[in-house]
Order: sequence, then C-alpha cells, then structure tokens
Amino acid sequence: MDSSTNEPQAPQTLTDWLRHQTSGTLSRVGIVLHNIGIHPDTVTFLGWILVMVGAGFIANGQMQIGALWLILALPMDALDGAVARAMQRQGRFGAMLDSTLDRYADGFIFAALSYHFALNDLMGLFALAQVALIGSFLVSYTRARAEGLGVDCKVGIFTRVERLAVIMLMLLIPILLPIGVTVLAIGTQVTAGQRIWYVYRSLKNRGD
Repeated sequence: MDSSTNEPQAPQTLTDWLRHQTSGTLSRVGIVLHNIGIHPDTVTFLGWILVMVGAGFIANGQMQIGALWLILALPMDALDGAVARAMQRQGRFGAMLDSTLDRYADGFIFAALSYHFALNDLMGLFALAQVALIGSFLVSYTRARAEGLGVDCKVGIFTRVERLAVIMLMLLIPILLPIGVTVLAIGTQVTAGQRIWYVYRSLKNRGD
C-alpha cells in the first residue's frame, strides 16, 4: 500500500493557490527569459540583491522605499523556477540555492527591522522581530526536515506568501508596524507548531 494515502489531508495554502493562478504567465515569461540567455541562478541572485537593498532602506527607517524594493524582488522568487523549467534543468542545486537565499532574505528583512527598532529604543518590537525571525526559520526548517522523513509538509497559516503580505502591508503603512510584527511573531510560531503536528500525525498513521 502507498504510505502517502495514510497521511492527513493537507489544506491548500495561499502559496499553492497563487502558483496555480500564475503558472501559465510564469511559464511564458520563463521561456522568454531562457530564450534570451538568462540563467535561473541569475534571476535568483538578482532577487536576493534587491532584497538586500530594500533591507538597507528599512534599517534606515525608510519603510515605504524598502517595501518598493521588496516588491521588485518578489517576482524573482517565482521566475527563477519558471526559467529552470524552460531550460529543463535537471540538477537540484538551483532549488537548494533558491531556498538558501530565501532564508538570507528573511534574515535581512528581520535584521533590518530589529536594527531600526533598537536604534529607536523600541525594545518590545525588537524582541517581537526576533521571535518572528526565529519562527520564520522554523517554518522553513520543519518543512525541510519533514521532507527528509518522506512527508510533504506545506501546511500552515503563515507560509512565505502570507508572511510577505504582512511585511509589505506594514512597511507601506508604517503605523501598522507594531501590529504587523506581532502578527508575524505569533503566526510563524503557530505555523511551525502546525507543521510539527502534521508530521507527527503523518508518521503515526504510517506506523513510524
């Protein structure tokens, strides 16, 4: 019997929905970029650089300008995969590089927010930003660890798309920063817990 049939049904995430809605457009753009000689790793690095620049503005308190740089970086996170599919890339290094630079990007954003809060003696928000950073890494780590155990774990209320949506909103409307950081701190921890529970149930149903 296929052990995957024993896994609890995972709900569709916002990330899954967006990928489905944009898959056709991304595929066409990916083909165009591949045809003009753009490598998927180049797209990945460009997105990473844009996030670094945006984080610099955030650390300097220029939240809305930082948000605009992050908005420019967002399409790169999906386009690199589209270009890789267009070139029929077989190796797994690109996926590993993409995931690694995504973690760097998360770190840059929360480090920039933490620096800004500390500089302005907002230590409560500084602490919440650190909790959100830890939670963000845990959300990614629990999925990676689950995949190592043979469990496809994409569940949770705060996948990367939801986190980015909250980050963008609070940067574009800075008065929402305290609420946004609080939501991120709580939401990421809850999502990590959801993934741990999902993996526990999956492995238990398999008899592991």
